[in-house]
Amino acid sequence: MPGLIGLVVLILDIVAIVDLFKSSLDTGKKILWLILILILPLVGMILYFLIGKKK
Repeated sequence: MPGLIGLVVLILDIVAIVDLFKSSLDTGKKILWLILILILPLVGMILYFLIGKKK
């Protein structure tokens, strides 16, 4: 079961990173969000979708 949870988090992180690169944020902000997502995969992804993503 832990392997499945890790796989889901990995897939969601990849989705967040792809969405990040498609966004209209400037390069500096993209790099900061990317570092946050890579260092803290679960927390970074959640924070990106809650506060980092422009509507």
